[in-house]
Amino acid sequence: MPSPLRIGVPSKGRLAELATDLLADAGLKFRRQNRDLFARVKSAAGIDGVIDVTFLRTDDIPILCAEGAIDLGVTGSDLVEEAGVTRPMADRPAVEVRKQLGMGACRLAICVPESSPVVEPKDLAGDRIATSFPTVTRDYLNKHGVTCHIVELTGSVEVMIALGVADAVVDLVETGSTLAANKLRILDEIGSYETVLIQNPSTSHRQLCDQIVRRVEGVIIARGYSLLEYNLPEGKLAEAEKITPGFDSPTVNRLDAAGWVAVRAMVKRGEVIDAMERLEKLGAHAILETAIKNCRL
Repeated sequence: MPSPLRIGVPSKGRLAELATDLLADAGLKFRRQNRDLFARVKSAAGIDGVIDVTFLRTDDIPILCAEGAIDLGVTGSDLVEEAGVTRPMADRPAVEVRKQLGMGACRLAICVPESSPVVEPKDLAGDRIATSFPTVTRDYLNKHGVTCHIVELTGSVEVMIALGVADAVVDLVETGSTLAANKLRILDEIGSYETVLIQNPSTSHRQLCDQIVRRVEGVIIARGYSLLEYNLPEGKLAEAEKITPGFDSPTVNRLDAAGWVAVRAMVKRGEVIDAMERLEKLGAHAILETAIKNCRL
């Protein structure tokens, strides 16, 4: 019997929930029993092969994918960069980032106390920097020609300055509320990251991987759009098409009522409300928004 394709997902936390929902929407449904490390994907229409989901520590997924223990993995691009697996090595090829998943966005920043006299990276020379991203931090410092003492940690680093362990920290920043609570400010942003789908380039399941990636891509694109439908006087159609041009073009059908048409178009979710208001002013009726769960474009 051929070996199953293995997909590594986080074993716990918010990212674990997001990954499970994403795979389910892509037609890959599974149930984890208690704290099992593996779950078999239920038979899915159109999938020719056996798929196992493996539950792992999020920061282990890049290394395990690079080593071939899993074929695909869902993890953060910050952890991929920290693991250094996108660079080929003598004993293993670089992992492929197959898809950015549009969720879990964050920034990695170097932060100092609000009262610190430091104004640029070179001012950090000789300082202690606490971080759980030592590789990325060293690369950043090397680019700026600065030598610092790196305090490597695996947990929260924001309080390390208050504890007297560090003069600065490198950590993930989302809203900035944690920085304010610890009286820190951003000196510089090292990079922006998000959740990604990665693949071992030596997998024996490349065709199946391509199929899964395409399914996931359909879900990700669909989540960014809504389907907008409305009725409109035909004479206003040209103006309406400027508001809702659709992906390629809108779908237009004539109604039984003389001089009226029905229009359907994909609209970016963030633009839906504004588009509805503009269409209403134009004379459109029965304007409806429908969520798109999956698509192929």
